[in-house]
Amino acid sequence: MKTEQLLFTERDKWQIIHSQNDCSGANLVLLFGSRQLLKQKEHIDYIKSLYPQAELIGASTSGEICCNEVHESSIVSTAILFDKTRIKVVKAEIKNSEDSFNIGHKLAEELKQDGLVHVMVFSEGLNINGSELTKGLNKGLGNLIPVTGGLAGDQADFIETVLVHNEPGQKNLIVAIGFYGENIRIGYGSEGGWDSFGVDRLVTRSKANILYELDGQPALELYKKYLGDHARALPASALLFPLSLRFRDSETSVVRTVLSVNEHDGSMVFAGDIPEGEYVRLMKVSFDKLIGGAVSAAEMTAINMGVSNPALAVLISCVGRKLVLKQRVEEEIEAVRDVLGAEATITGFYSYGEISPAGPFEHRCELHNQTMTITVFKEV
Repeated sequence: MKTEQLLFTERDKWQIIHSQNDCSGANLVLLFGSRQLLKQKEHIDYIKSLYPQAELIGASTSGEICCNEVHESSIVSTAILFDKTRIKVVKAEIKNSEDSFNIGHKLAEELKQDGLVHVMVFSEGLNINGSELTKGLNKGLGNLIPVTGGLAGDQADFIETVLVHNEPGQKNLIVAIGFYGENIRIGYGSEGGWDSFGVDRLVTRSKANILYELDGQPALELYKKYLGDHARALPASALLFPLSLRFRDSETSVVRTVLSVNEHDGSMVFAGDIPEGEYVRLMKVSFDKLIGGAVSAAEMTAINMGVSNPALAVLISCVGRKLVLKQRVEEEIEAVRDVLGAEATITGFYSYGEISPAGPFEHRCELHNQTMTITVFKEV
């Protein structure tokens, strides 16, 4: 397994960041970049010319991760040449977020073949119900195959996200990669690091990922009381104050981020479902815990990969973490590097949602928000 990494910026154009011999026969190229750049045909054509046999898969971002650095308005290209691993790529267009479950199920069914060991999915970041997407993937895979990945981003603008599959970026696309074979080892980990505060609030009225009432009160009105002056900057400021969702029938809790608000009816749209009858609690930032969460996620990957020194690490971290960490954002990347070791090629992006099993020994994936989610690869 070999990798080669290139970085494009308007100032320096394409530059080789890392190369391991000849990767011209790469099977897979991951492209993470700004939506404006990924929509330009010249960039896709250039990468195709370098790796003519590869599947080009990519997502727009809220920041690009390359080595130990975080970039903006760039494209990070990571070519991967597998020696013993087969991949299969499937995609679907989503016209309505209500189709999220069915599309997840359909993609899983298309990938479910002998030898499948892992699925990585990259999705439209706005016109999607990430919870339903993961439920569909889980059902199609029988909760037996781990799925990791994330929702595309668009800085903190929430205007448009795009996905790449061998063509310039398009909106309303979901792309999934299946990995097959006995010689690939894949590990994954996901962790947050936020502090919850206040009291638990009962979800008294909701529909899928739209929250209307908490404790019988309009959700947006109650939320604004907590935010104070930050309420004027909604929905972007909501990235700094996510909700922790606790499920009554399990010990699992997940974080949910606001995508938009409706001043007319006082509702809030989240990246994933907020079921009625469950409890939520507001969360706030702890700088040290965010970095600690990144470390925990990296340590988790070694548990289920079963070997050390991964060759490749794909980091998907939430845009909310980036907004909070500001100039310290690269500290979480450096902390992950310290755990994974110097040999790993690191790529990834800041997202509108992360997809991963909740624990190292689980296969059923969940939608997460405000986490650092890591997937590592190594051939043996």
